[in-house]
Amino acid sequence: MNGASMDLGLFLIRVTVGITMCVHGINKCFGPGGITGTASWFESVGLRPGLLHARTAVVTELVSGLLVMSGLAVPLAAVMITGTMGVAASTDHRGKGFFVFKGGWEYVAVLALLAIALASTGPGGWSLERSLGWEFHGIFWGCTAGVVGALATIIASASARARERDNPHR
Repeated sequence: MNGASMDLGLFLIRVTVGITMCVHGINKCFGPGGITGTASWFESVGLRPGLLHARTAVVTELVSGLLVMSGLAVPLAAVMITGTMGVAASTDHRGKGFFVFKGGWEYVAVLALLAIALASTGPGGWSLERSLGWEFHGIFWGCTAGVVGALATIIASASARARERDNPHR
């Protein structure tokens, strides 16, 4: 495969993942119910306090989406995406099987794994990282994105469960 083909493929993956993350963040703010509706929904799946988790999700989704789309700090964006999708998998999608049309985790897994793949391969030639001469990609960066994203998932999920135990009537 020549460089231009690889650059195009990585660009399309980055833009697809980036737009998806940004639109999800925007929807949490401005979709039906707005940020308060998102906070209520987060509370219903065990993420307490809901408003804090909703705001964190919005910022994380917007920032990670913009970073991955532009091809800047892609390993950082991958950590953010992996952590966010991990929390989604461990809360809203947990116990619902594989298929997203049944509420399962396939969709969040695809986004997380694409982010890890981008941290491994790098964003390609059509990226801000390349124009700045940055080389933050490879096996180390992909593994780091996966591990740190998984740790973020564990911490966020444990925090939500601890708050539930401490305040079961919230």
